Amino acid sequence: MRDAAGARRPGSGSGGVRRGALAPYAMLLPAVAGLALFVVYPLCYLVRISFTDKSMLNPRPKAVGLSNYAELLGSAEFLAVIRNSLLYSALFVVGSLSLALLLAVWLSKPGKGRDFAQSAIFMPYIVSFVTVSLVWLWLMDPQAGLLNSLLGKLGIPPCPWLSDTKTVIPSMALVSIWKYVGYYMLLLVAALKNIPREVYEAAKIDGAKGPAVFFRITLPLVSPSLLFLLVVSTTEALRTFDPINIMTQGGPINSSSVFVYFIYEYAFKFFRIGYASAGGVVLFALISALVAVYFNMLGKKVHYQ
Repeated sequence: MRDAAGARRPGSGSGGVRRGALAPYAMLLPAVAGLALFVVYPLCYLVRISFTDKSMLNPRPKAVGLSNYAELLGSAEFLAVIRNSLLYSALFVVGSLSLALLLAVWLSKPGKGRDFAQSAIFMPYIVSFVTVSLVWLWLMDPQAGLLNSLLGKLGIPPCPWLSDTKTVIPSMALVSIWKYVGYYMLLLVAALKNIPREVYEAAKIDGAKGPAVFFRITLPLVSPSLLFLLVVSTTEALRTFDPINIMTQGGPINSSSVFVYFIYEYAFKFFRIGYASAGGVVLFALISALVAVYFNMLGKKVHYQ
């Protein structure tokens, strides 16, 4: 294309078109490079060394095929880890999302003190999990802990929060719920406030009240946020490490050992890098399978506005 004087404008013609077509890919390149460098490559390396006997004490690892996976799946310890992880995840996901939704419904309505309550509930999320774990370790102390002291004043026998195989996983789930419920609640409050008021007014005119409004209007319209939080909370639960490492170290009798703690122990205490990597691959496969199930089963039921 030429201007009034007959000179070709810079950037016009086929060369300019090609540069314009390549511009979006150039903008994506940094993100794709970062993803390949920090996600894809480590994952491929993890899979590769899971088929070896790599160890910190063995500078020349050799291929061992599927023996690491066979040992994992035949290990009673690893099967207990899977059971502990799934139980912890179920308690955490159900407890945190249910409580977050109830709090969000309450806080989304106008009222005095709601802003302060929202900030107070969100506060634990910005505190490091190490600090949270140390505080709850003191609260759950069987002798000097505040929780058992309160139970004693109510005439209830003390609870062995972290020292009993039956209560340790629910206790750890309680700690995680307390930390994350504020974050999940904040996202759901935002989703609730995005629901048009006209929808509720129309429902009121049609005679809908109470539970009917919640289950037929509110819940479907926040379902995209709930699906997102379901995926996020499941991933967070299955890769938890800090509270287990600080509060129980997998005890008592490995009853609180979960995936990441199991991988950490075998990699950095027993120096079996290949075996620990196989556990990491199993964890990745489990998370991927659960996310796929969520989207296949629940994705079609999500209502996008």
